[in-house]
Amino acid sequence: MTDPLPSGATVGILGGGQLGRMLAMASARLGYRTHIFEPGAAPAADVAHEWTQAAYDDDGALARFAAACDVITYEFENIPAPALDILSAETPLFPSRRALEVSQDRLTEKTFLSGLNLKVAPFAAVETAADLPAALAQTGVPAILKTRRFGYDGKGQARIKAEDEAAAALATLKGAPTIAEGFVDFSMEISVIAARGQDGAVAAYDPGQNLHRDGILATTTVPAPIPASLRTDAVLLASRILTDLNYVGVMGVELFVTAAGLVVNEIAPRVHNSGHWTQAGCAVDQFEQHMRAVTGWPLGDGARHANVTMENLIGGEVARAPNLAAEPGVQVHLYGKAETRPGRKMGHVNRITGPSG
Repeated sequence: MTDPLPSGATVGILGGGQLGRMLAMASARLGYRTHIFEPGAAPAADVAHEWTQAAYDDDGALARFAAACDVITYEFENIPAPALDILSAETPLFPSRRALEVSQDRLTEKTFLSGLNLKVAPFAAVETAADLPAALAQTGVPAILKTRRFGYDGKGQARIKAEDEAAAALATLKGAPTIAEGFVDFSMEISVIAARGQDGAVAAYDPGQNLHRDGILATTTVPAPIPASLRTDAVLLASRILTDLNYVGVMGVELFVTAAGLVVNEIAPRVHNSGHWTQAGCAVDQFEQHMRAVTGWPLGDGARHANVTMENLIGGEVARAPNLAAEPGVQVHLYGKAETRPGRKMGHVNRITGPSG
């Protein structure tokens, strides 16, 4: 085991949203200071020691931020490569640059996963409308077009139900580099939250079942209603990805459950919305687990002591928080965002539904 960073060291967090906020709170429990780098509004800065408000093309601000930190991590993956060069020149960056490069581009990600002999949806690159016929021949129809970069919560996607809809669907993505993916016939989506430490140790949480509404995660329920053998397969699959990337930190791995086994939907090299249930269901939640990994602490074992349903509070649903808080077994997490907007994640609740087992 590596020696952990000493108490009082500073962890830099790229991104100032709710994930950064909860990472900062977990960092404080381990005795660390946190420094947020975020160009815009930063709910995470409310619970951090310092905040650098600067753009990712501000080389001077990036260098000063890196020099002020003992280690750097991030809450989102779309960090420009030149910024990464500056940030990692003198200060350790976890998870690794390679993990970011793989996950930032859907085509690169699908190619990487396929190279590990993991099942993914049929896919093909689409550069122009002229590429559509060959791409759809490979993926089949119906299909979905996705921007290769910067898509989240259902954004940057266009469905193709018939071949004659393809050109119009591509036009909605406004010239962004695109990938076509075939539909997967699945019974449910699950996700595994797993971590790998600096010493190579891996710990994983039980898979949760995800339900989406309007392209945004609505609930994650643990345990997922799948056989024990499939739970084992999911955890081993996630461990394989972490190990191949020489990963340090927490990763979310989204999977489709199909009649032919598990199909990888996508990976996220960070703490993940579908792992929020760990705050109520485990002694060491995903946020502390990530901070343990990047600062050199031993990982928690991820054991679950309760069954939990996590529910996102999206837009105006946040007004339900006081009533939800009155319910037995409910844990409320609000993100401190000043403006409520439709489709915006404002908080979440974890509802304990019973003891594990």
